[in-house]
Amino acid sequence: MSTLVSRAHTLALAFSPLGRSSWQNFTNAVVIYLILTRTVKAGRHLRARGVVQTIRDVYKWVLQEAILLALRFPSAKKKVEAELGKARLDIEKKMVPQGPGVSRHLSLPPQGHDFEWILAEMAKMDEQSEHAHWNEGKVSGAVYHGGEDLQKVIVAAFDRYCVSNPLHPDVFPAVRKMEAEIVAMVLKMYNNPNGAGCTTSGGTESIVMAVKTYRDWARATKGITEPEIVIPITAHAAFDKGAAYMGIKVHTIPVHPETRQVDIKRVKRAINPNTIMLVGSAINFPDGCQDDIVALGQLASKYNIGLHVDCCLGSFIMPFLAEAGFPVRPFDFTVKGVTSISCDTHKYGFAPKGNSVIMYKDAALRRFQYYVNPDWVGGVYASPSIAGSRPGALIAGTWATLQYMGHNGYLESCKSIVGAAKTIAHRIRTEIPELRVLGDPPASVVAFAVAHGLELNVLEVGDAMSQKGWHLNAISNPAAVHIACTRLTVPVVDNLIADLKDAVREAKLAPSGKGTMVMLYGLGKSSPVGSTMVGHIAEAFLDTLYKA
Repeated sequence: MSTLVSRAHTLALAFSPLGRSSWQNFTNAVVIYLILTRTVKAGRHLRARGVVQTIRDVYKWVLQEAILLALRFPSAKKKVEAELGKARLDIEKKMVPQGPGVSRHLSLPPQGHDFEWILAEMAKMDEQSEHAHWNEGKVSGAVYHGGEDLQKVIVAAFDRYCVSNPLHPDVFPAVRKMEAEIVAMVLKMYNNPNGAGCTTSGGTESIVMAVKTYRDWARATKGITEPEIVIPITAHAAFDKGAAYMGIKVHTIPVHPETRQVDIKRVKRAINPNTIMLVGSAINFPDGCQDDIVALGQLASKYNIGLHVDCCLGSFIMPFLAEAGFPVRPFDFTVKGVTSISCDTHKYGFAPKGNSVIMYKDAALRRFQYYVNPDWVGGVYASPSIAGSRPGALIAGTWATLQYMGHNGYLESCKSIVGAAKTIAHRIRTEIPELRVLGDPPASVVAFAVAHGLELNVLEVGDAMSQKGWHLNAISNPAAVHIACTRLTVPVVDNLIADLKDAVREAKLAPSGKGTMVMLYGLGKSSPVGSTMVGHIAEAFLDTLYKA
């Protein structure tokens, strides 16, 4: 067979218009092209990441590949599976109700139950499940509650529009009108009344839609087929998620250790002809700090690339800071170079979960977000975002919330929430010398790490706070704990500080080493082996979400 292939190749060359010499030249040209393109890519990667970080990345990749290879051996695989089995059981014990009194509804009932039975069964499930008492104000973020009266307004809106679907604007014209007005109100709040946008299911979808928009824009206007984005290390994971979905390369840039702002010089170094967008946060999730949006805007303008500002968490806080009397740096569409902003109405806008708004500088850019299929046999299909059908009740609830709160309602909310966050930051700085506040957070989030030079594990502090009923968030690089203040946090600031002082004392005198934060986040930072295990544990957690 090999002889026949060889002869066929010889005959092809003999009768080829190119001839043997030309064919060889063509082959050489292809090889040279491949070498050059790979060299250019490697150079761009090295320029963006730097020599030290590139070496670390390569080392980590090699180590992870070696780990994955080692885990294929029966003995290692058996040991890992045993440890993961223990972790899975532990997760299930915490999340899945156990015991003889627990009813499991795994198939449709033969006959439907009445209204009273359904409410009683829901109450029973709440009683049988361990859950945080979020209304006590000890939960970081998660529940952005606008009050009992607002809740009644939202429920009334749900009831009125519970079967509505904005996919059919001719059937539900009021829902279409409300969605357009939500977008218009948020655009005006971010100083771009003539811009464009749409609602989404939450901050993640808003961000993923922005990534998709810039990918399609760059392909159509610049011919970019191997797109890259440049984001701060503190940017939300949704940017990585969107890039993973769409095959986009991500350059992650470090932040200044004290200001927590992205390193602008490193961002500039990472920009190349394939760059489609830059990202800045106002504010970011990990430490609540704001990037230098003006400097990022200058780079975006200079290189004609998109700049997305993630205001999902800043939402209805950032636009009211100045009027509320707090210092704020420019972040919205008044900044030259800003081309899109995401804002979660379901956070500090107090709208029902999940609703968010993705905004663009103009309608022309928004069109790259759309999906349109004019040739589908089912008819012309067009949708503005990922979803086709969407719950009109959520849109109605969001519209009702914005109307109920109004400008003054959000202004007062900003004053109280940010005031609480500022108080927490100040008291940590002045009353708890073992801790330091990360950066200078302008809004609602405060993150604290161990003071420089101290032998104390801040994750032990976080676990001690958990024992006192607090549900705070652990973050990494550096190891720290944060609280996202809400309306419910405002009356319990003194309790937080008192418990934090006690938690620091306990972590110093008797660290347990067994808390969730210490074990999970400590394991992830220990080595690539630990990081791989944390990934498997996260998968087990996701599996447990669907264990009936």
